[in-house]
Amino acid sequence: MDERDVRRRTAAKIPGPDTGIEVRRTVCNVCCSSFYCGLDAYVKDGRIIKVEGAADHPLNHGLLCTKGLATREYIYSPHRIKTPLKRAGARGEGKFIPITWEEAYVEIATHLNRIKEEDGPEAVAFFSGIEKWYQAFLHRLAYSFGSPNYGSDNSTCFEAIHMAWKLNAGMLGAADVEHAGTYLAFSLNPYYSRCLDAVNLEKRRAQGMKIIVVDPRVTPAVKRLADIHLQNLPGTDGAVALGMAHLLIRNGWIDRDYIQNYVYGFEAFSRYVEQFDPDTVERISGVKRGELCRAVELLAANMPVAVHESVSPIVHHRNGMQNYRAMTALSAITGCYDRVGGTRPRVNTFSHQTAGFDTREEEFIQSRRPKHTRPAVGTERFPLWEDVAGEMQAMDLARQILEGTPYLVRAIVGFGMNYRMFPQDQKIREALMKLDFFVDTDLFLTDTAKLADIVLPACTAAERGELKVYRGGRAIFTQPVIEPLYESRPDCRIISELAAVLNLDDELLRDGYEACIRYMLQDLSVTVEQLKAARLPIPVPETAPYEERAYTKRGYETPTGKFELYSTVIAALPERYGLDPLPTYRDSADDESAVEYPFLLFTGSSIPHAYNSRLHDISCLRAMRPEPQADLSLADARRLGIEEGDMIEISTRVGAICLRANPSPLIREGTVSMFHGYREADVNSMISWDHLDPYSGFPGFRSVRCRVRRAGEERGGSE
Repeated sequence: MDERDVRRRTAAKIPGPDTGIEVRRTVCNVCCSSFYCGLDAYVKDGRIIKVEGAADHPLNHGLLCTKGLATREYIYSPHRIKTPLKRAGARGEGKFIPITWEEAYVEIATHLNRIKEEDGPEAVAFFSGIEKWYQAFLHRLAYSFGSPNYGSDNSTCFEAIHMAWKLNAGMLGAADVEHAGTYLAFSLNPYYSRCLDAVNLEKRRAQGMKIIVVDPRVTPAVKRLADIHLQNLPGTDGAVALGMAHLLIRNGWIDRDYIQNYVYGFEAFSRYVEQFDPDTVERISGVKRGELCRAVELLAANMPVAVHESVSPIVHHRNGMQNYRAMTALSAITGCYDRVGGTRPRVNTFSHQTAGFDTREEEFIQSRRPKHTRPAVGTERFPLWEDVAGEMQAMDLARQILEGTPYLVRAIVGFGMNYRMFPQDQKIREALMKLDFFVDTDLFLTDTAKLADIVLPACTAAERGELKVYRGGRAIFTQPVIEPLYESRPDCRIISELAAVLNLDDELLRDGYEACIRYMLQDLSVTVEQLKAARLPIPVPETAPYEERAYTKRGYETPTGKFELYSTVIAALPERYGLDPLPTYRDSADDESAVEYPFLLFTGSSIPHAYNSRLHDISCLRAMRPEPQADLSLADARRLGIEEGDMIEISTRVGAICLRANPSPLIREGTVSMFHGYREADVNSMISWDHLDPYSGFPGFRSVRCRVRRAGEERGGSE
C-alpha cells in the first residue's frame, strides 16, 4: 500500500496498523443512567477522533442518540477544567487560581475537619448531581465522616417513585413490556429520552400490544405509538388513574381473587374512587369522558396491563407521589402486579440498576451509617422521605442553611452539583454564598462551581474504568480508552483520596474503587479480572430468573405483607402532617388566583439533544434549538396576539423570564411548556421553593400558575 492510500485511509478514520487508528470499547455515560450504551472509540495518538455505537453490544446494537454521537465534542470541550482551582476573589466573582492536588486536599481537610470539630459532622453536607456511578462511594464518604447529610439528584428525580412503590408494594416495580397486552403510559417520550425504549415499543406494537398514552402534549410517542391519547391537564394524572379504577371496579374488570388474598384497603379505595366518574374526571383533567371509557375498555380487553414507570414527569407535581400511587393501584386491582406481562418487582443490583443478581452495595453504604446524629436535612419537614430514601431531602437544604434551624450547615462537598436544578434557585445560590466552605468537583466550571472555594477537575467515562451492570444478568468492568485529560481524575479516586486526607477510619474506601467493587461482588462467582477482560457485558451465573408470584407468595415487604392501597405507614404518622393513607387526589397547582395567573406552566420535558442542562454548551447540539422558547397553543397565541418568534414574558408570583414564543398545535389551550436548562431563561428561577410535594418533598416543576404576555406590554388586560 503506497503513502497516498495510507493518507486516504487515515482521513477516512479506518483502523489498522498502517493508519495507527485503534478501536477501543467504552460506554456512553452522557445521559440516562438506565442504559450505558456500548461505544466504539476510534483512537489515534492517544486522542479520540471518532465514535460509533458498538454494533455487537447487547443493549444498543450499534445505535446512538444525538447525545452519544456528541461524545467526542463533550470530552474535548474547551470548557473542561484542567487543574484544581482555588477561589481568588469574592465568592461568586468566578476568579480562581490553579493549585496542585496536594494543596487542594490540604485546604479541604483543614476546613472540613475544623467545622466538624466546632459544630459536629452534621454541619457538613455531601451532595451529588445526576451521575450515578460514584454515588454509593460519596454516600459512604459522608457516613464515614459522620454526617447523615448525604443528598443527590434523587431529591428531584426518581426517588419519589421508589417511595410510592415501597409504600404500596414494598419494593419497586418495572413494566414487563415483552409480554404485556396493554402498555399504559403516563407520560412517554422515548424518541427524546430513553431512546432505546422506542425501538422495543415499536416492535411490540407491531406484534399487537396496545398502547395508551396519558400526556398533556402531543409528543412523537403519541403520534407514532399511541392507540389512544388521553390529553390531560398537567398534574391530573392521579385523577385519570382514579377514574380508570372507578370504571374497572364498576364494570367488574378486576381480579377479585388477587384483591381478596393480597390487597389491603381495597374497600376504602373502592369507596373513594366512586367520586371519580367520567364526568368528574373530564372536569378535573380535561380528558373527554368518551375517551376515558374507550381507553379502559381497550385495557380490559387486552390484559395484562403494564403501567409505564416514568422517572420524573408524574412526580414533579405537588401531588406527584399520590398520583403515582394511584397509577400503581391499577396494577393491584387488575392483579397485574408480580405477573408476567404486568409489573414485575425489582431490586437494585448496583448503581441504581436492576440486573437480576445481588451485590453488597447497600451493605457497603449502610454499614458506615453514623449513629446518634442529629436528623438529616428535611427529616422533620418530610417524614416519609428519610425513611425510604435514606438521604437528606435537599429541597430543604437552602432553608436550613439560611435559617440555621434545626442546626447549622456550614459546608458542602459537591460532586457535579447544579444549583439550577432547585426551584427558585436564587435561594440555593444565596445559601451557597453564605457557606463557610464549599468544594465542588466537575468537568466544567459551571455556574455552581463558580461559587466554590475549591474546584476539582473530574474526567469522563472514556478516561476511567468502572463497573456497569445490565438487565438480563450481565456486567462488565470498562477500561479507559484514553488517559485522563489535563490533571483530571475519576470521581471515585477523588473520593478515596478525600477519605485519606480527612483521616477517616475507613480502610476499604481509602483503598480505592477497585477494592470497593471487589467487596461488593464478593458473593458472585464472576471475578473483577473476568469483567475487566471482557469486551462485552458477560453473564453473571447468580442471576435469578423471574418467577411469577414468588414475591406475592412470600409476602410483600409492607407492614401488612400485602399490596397496600391504604398505606399503614402513612396512617401511623402524626395527624399534623395531613397526609392521606389512600392515594387521594389534590389539585397540583399552587394557590395563586387562576384569574391573575390563568396559565399552567410545565417544564422539565426532554429535548433530543440535551440532558437537563448538560450539553447546552456543545455547539453542534445547541444549534438544534439555540434559543430558549416557550410552547403555547395556537388558540392562546391568537388571543394574545403572539406570533412565532415574538419575545414574550412568562411570570409567576416569584419571578419572570423573557424568551421566544413558539405557538404549536401540540400544546393544550391554557398551558405553556418550556424546556429547562437555559441559563439565559432559567425557568426554575420562577418556581417557588415552597412549591413542593408534602409527601416526597419533590418540586412541582410541571404545574405552576403563570401569566403570559408579549414582552413590553403593560401587565394585565391581554392575559
